[in-house]
Amino acid sequence: MQGQERVRIQRRAVHGVLLLDKPLGLSSNDALQKAKRLYRAEKAGHTGTLDPLATGLLPLCFGAATKFSQISLDADKRYLATLKLGVTTTTADAEGEQLQRRDVNVTRAAMEAACARFTGPIQQVPPMHSALKRDGKPLYEYARAGIEVEREPRSVTIHHIAIVSGEHAEWQLDVQCSKGTYIRTLAEDIGESLGCGAHLAGLRRTGSGALTLQGALTLEQLAAMTEGERDAALAAADALVAGWPEVRLGTEDAGRFLSGVRRRTKLADTPNVRVYGPEPKAFLGGAHITAGELISTRLLSPLEVQGLLDATSVNSTRTAP
Repeated sequence: MQGQERVRIQRRAVHGVLLLDKPLGLSSNDALQKAKRLYRAEKAGHTGTLDPLATGLLPLCFGAATKFSQISLDADKRYLATLKLGVTTTTADAEGEQLQRRDVNVTRAAMEAACARFTGPIQQVPPMHSALKRDGKPLYEYARAGIEVEREPRSVTIHHIAIVSGEHAEWQLDVQCSKGTYIRTLAEDIGESLGCGAHLAGLRRTGSGALTLQGALTLEQLAAMTEGERDAALAAADALVAGWPEVRLGTEDAGRFLSGVRRRTKLADTPNVRVYGPEPKAFLGGAHITAGELISTRLLSPLEVQGLLDATSVNSTRTAP
């Protein structure tokens, strides 16, 4: 065999949630693969794509946590968006070619009024340069071929827009919105409502549900850590369901619950609960309570539960004085 043999990575079971501060120019999947290699993780996934031209919070799930990634995907998002007024582009962001340039005469009061018009439930037409699929093919592939297809408006909710800074042609907005909101389209629509047009010049995700950039790490910071430090930087596998009520079971009931058997309970009906065994960190999975029964919805395997307990034991040993 010619050349140097490629070193095979010895994968291992890793469980938890990494708050990654994704860099500019890297796709969500590329960022995931780099982090997965650093952790040597057997199983990993992200919680929704973040455009290569966007930076900021990208929660990555490892092992048992991947079973709850949909929760973060469905959660509200928060962004710091930079709008460039007076210039529209083919992609509605800084990557596209310039379409039109117009004069800008926008006051803070006018910008506040424009933001107010787009706050609340709104309809958005997905941009052609997006990963949304039509007949099994992403819209951006049609766009690159010069083909525009009809897109149905989608209902999204803009919970809040606040002006962080800005004057004349460049404004920075703090946007809190529902999942599926296209900030590029929002920037474009705000620009049109002001009569001068606009495109999204920069985007940074600052929140996903209850998760924020606080404690988030870059790939460079992760690469500089030891494996033990990287493991300690992970949030617990139940971090994405931390807002759900907690239910704790005894040893016998925990074993039956993990086997999918319904358990009787005196607790009130609840759509989502997080369930634990008798040990403090023995996270078993998610469930709902209906008519006095605890019914599993997403279970961890016994191997995953043991992995969480082993990881807790190792981390406790590392941090012991």
